[in-house]
Amino acid sequence: MLSKIPQSVLEVLEKIEKGGFEAYIVGGCVRDLLSKKEPNDWDCATNATPPQIVELFPDSFYENEFGTVGVKVEPFLKASVLNPAREHDVIEVTTYRTESSYSDRRRPDEVKFAQTLAQDLGRRDFTMNAIALKITNYKLQITNTASDARKKKDCEFEIVDLFGGQADIKNKIIRAVGKADERFNEDALRMMRAIRFHAQLNFKIEAETFEALKKNAGLISHVANERVKDELIKIILSANPAEGIDMLQKTGVLKYILPELESGVGIAQNRHHIFTIYQHCLMSLKHCPSRKLEVRLAALFHDIAKPQTKRGEGTFATFYSHDHVGARIVEKMLRRLKFSTEVIDKVVLLVDNHMFYYNPEEVGESSVRKLIKKVGLENIKDLIDLRVADRLGSGTPKAKPYKLRHLEYLVEKVSKDAVSVKMLKINGNDLMKDLGLAPGPKIGAILEVLLAEVIEEAEKNNQAQLLRRAKELDSEDLAKLREMAKEKIEEKKEEDDQEIKGKYWVS
Repeated sequence: MLSKIPQSVLEVLEKIEKGGFEAYIVGGCVRDLLSKKEPNDWDCATNATPPQIVELFPDSFYENEFGTVGVKVEPFLKASVLNPAREHDVIEVTTYRTESSYSDRRRPDEVKFAQTLAQDLGRRDFTMNAIALKITNYKLQITNTASDARKKKDCEFEIVDLFGGQADIKNKIIRAVGKADERFNEDALRMMRAIRFHAQLNFKIEAETFEALKKNAGLISHVANERVKDELIKIILSANPAEGIDMLQKTGVLKYILPELESGVGIAQNRHHIFTIYQHCLMSLKHCPSRKLEVRLAALFHDIAKPQTKRGEGTFATFYSHDHVGARIVEKMLRRLKFSTEVIDKVVLLVDNHMFYYNPEEVGESSVRKLIKKVGLENIKDLIDLRVADRLGSGTPKAKPYKLRHLEYLVEKVSKDAVSVKMLKINGNDLMKDLGLAPGPKIGAILEVLLAEVIEEAEKNNQAQLLRRAKELDSEDLAKLREMAKEKIEEKKEEDDQEIKGKYWVS
């Protein structure tokens, strides 16, 4: 387990203790270590006050009221989209604290620093997050990075678990520290955190905690939308997003944060659907093939306007324009939850266009070009992933039928433009300027021959070589040039066409 603790974290702990203070690794990173997972961030707790921590680490920052100091260290976390290349990483060091009442259910009325670790652990949300790890014997004298693994093994440690967190981790249980009612009344966002952990870790919410969650669901309306959004994103991007959303519904939280989605509960559809509107949205999210936030949100919300647009009952009910109405609803909903404009625009575009029509027998290349122009080539794959999610969410066993594979084939065919003279490193102006050619059809014919040759040998596509070859071709007459180009280009078109068809299993 110690091998997973970065050297920078060990050095921060050691420096705090050498300064005469206590220092522990706490919270989710300890939970992850005990679960044999790689922590994404590192938190430490100490009895040192913020000014004392800053004195120990001059290159740190303290910009909050919660006693947390950010200690800058050399980058050690894996680079990712959310954590790109950077000058430093941050280890959060927080002074032991206890919290007073939460009159607004959002934040403590007063933050008081505590004297003991026990007081600090007692204020935490769930038992699995109320565990501390203490290094009891530092052996970090060797600085050679190749020796890091050996040094960490030489260290000794002890676990401080006052609330049975290790047993709950082993049994995959989410249990509130102390009385669940009190924990949720202190900070109502803890209810969404419990559900988020349920979705991320596949842990079961303990019965008393679950009942308190249902009882206090309405308190979530006191929480700032930005905080709700952050937890919702983590649920959507978790390993079990549909399970997380359904738990929000079962506990009563969903109707306070996403009433538009809740309105589809129990509403039947028509002969094309075996699920209710809500169930279908949930199943679409479950089967969404994309890991992108925007596509998963679109899968969950694509039919959100069906309750409002439903006309008639039974097998022949209709939902005309639910895609366009849904796009407007989604925009308002995501703005309310404080999503970024970039995310909102992408989800709205996908929802608005998820009913695009495509039939290989009726729709040709020009229609595909229109679809690309409308939604953007960069969004086509996401739109197809949404269609796949929609299909599987309807109970259809085949994710990608011939129609969608054929669409992918045509999209690549018309967007690749593999036989366009635009690919060449020279153009007609170059031929007129450098070779003195007069404007006319011969310029186009020469470019077509050059293109045919570049298609055969890509390395020929450089300006100097093309100009030399164009000078040679200028001695040929127009008819000969056209004949030279035609044979090679048609041959290459057919070769590319068969290759793309094979890629998408279409004939």
